[in-house]
Amino acid sequence: MAENKKGLIEKLKKTANELRKDILRMTTEAGSGHPTTSFSAIDIMACLYFHEMKFDPKKPDWPERDRFLMSKGHGVPAQYACLAHAGYFPKTELNSLRQINSRLQGHPDRVKTPGIEVSSGSLGQGLSVGNGMALAARLDKKNYRVYVMLGDGEMQEGQIWEAAMSAANFKLDNVCAILDKNGIQNDEWVEKEKTIEPLSDKWKSFGWRVIEIDGHNFGQILKALAKARAVKGKPTIIIAKTVKGKGVSFIENRPDMHGVAVKKEDMEQALKELGE
Repeated sequence: MAENKKGLIEKLKKTANELRKDILRMTTEAGSGHPTTSFSAIDIMACLYFHEMKFDPKKPDWPERDRFLMSKGHGVPAQYACLAHAGYFPKTELNSLRQINSRLQGHPDRVKTPGIEVSSGSLGQGLSVGNGMALAARLDKKNYRVYVMLGDGEMQEGQIWEAAMSAANFKLDNVCAILDKNGIQNDEWVEKEKTIEPLSDKWKSFGWRVIEIDGHNFGQILKALAKARAVKGKPTIIIAKTVKGKGVSFIENRPDMHGVAVKKEDMEQALKELGE
């Protein structure tokens, strides 16, 4: 069993590394986008898409599918990479990111892109939508789960806390929020803009099960997702400490790189760091 888990972790690590390369290539080709916020979330998303969630790329609207919502919509290059690798559309389409008439725009569009559950970009709304989907599952007697990826700058939005209150009130144990706690928002370090701590205590006080992990430790990610699946009677949030730009040294932990693509002349070095 331990050997099987080790093999799974190695496989997911390799997948996440390939996803990082695709994120890098597509944002550099576009000359815009959010590679750093995509890099901080991609290890978690690799575990979700390629181990935890059930879905069928040939039937994007399969009623029994688990739902993934990218509430921090600017991180959608990470989701596009996952969807392409999962078979929702050809990997070659990733090069069309942010181009006119492309299905892959800078924020998710559920009408245009197969596999996208919600159009997002206005921060703070994803958890509310996730609650609605979770309630629909209850009414329809379905057992799918709803995963909502949140940003830590997004914690400054009041609607997040209204949604947190509602999820606990309705005992939505099929909701799992995942906080990509990379410490940086649009303009600056989160704590310099507006403090959001103590996060764990806040979510617990709102009636949630809180699991804190290293968001780049695959063993911890898999264990947290399994724990969340087993929780009954309340929603779960996984607070994942991450590094913005994780994997490429010269873009890591840099607030000035938010929403900035790696330049073409620097891409070779970045790919080399990713093992290309």
